[in-house]
Amino acid sequence: MELALFLLLAFGLIILPGPNVMVIVTTSIVHGKARGLQAVAGTSCAMIVQLLVAALGTGWFVTAVSEGLKWIKWLGVAYLLYLGYKQIRASFGHTTLNSLSAVGSFQRGFWVSLTNPKTIFFFSAFLPQFVSGQENYFANIALLSGIFWLMAVVMDSGYALLSSVLASTLKSGRHNKLFGFASGGLFMGAGVALAAVGRE
Repeated sequence: MELALFLLLAFGLIILPGPNVMVIVTTSIVHGKARGLQAVAGTSCAMIVQLLVAALGTGWFVTAVSEGLKWIKWLGVAYLLYLGYKQIRASFGHTTLNSLSAVGSFQRGFWVSLTNPKTIFFFSAFLPQFVSGQENYFANIALLSGIFWLMAVVMDSGYALLSSVLASTLKSGRHNKLFGFASGGLFMGAGVALAAVGRE
């Protein structure tokens, strides 16, 4: 029963679009399926770091890391707003977008995901609620973390694949301007979503 509740809550939390999903979707739309999946790899690796900090860190360490990321997250916000501006500007023919490398896609996903300070706090509060028996605490935390991570990878990959299919059907000469404007808006939306994280 507890596992079923965990799976249900985890599904609800992962499926809700946030900065990670917006970056994955926009990268996949603008640069293709492969780059979108590389962005997923980046967000997934950052999530491993966050899960380890939440599962193994003491209360003061989790707080210290999260407080530090609150400052760093503004770099992520500025980066996303910049990407949105570039995309919108390019859609009106003022500039040309450079192709995105595999490393660039990975880094984009990794840093946006890692600079979300509330994620570590969430993991540190959410996962222990489903651990039964202190003697098996680390084994149970590892199992739940692994399940959550796998669900996130699968669902984020689904976002990347579906958005790339949608992009291929929408891209055309007369839709390019609207398409570029919308993708730029998604990047800016991700920046706003990240900025809103942690506001009291």
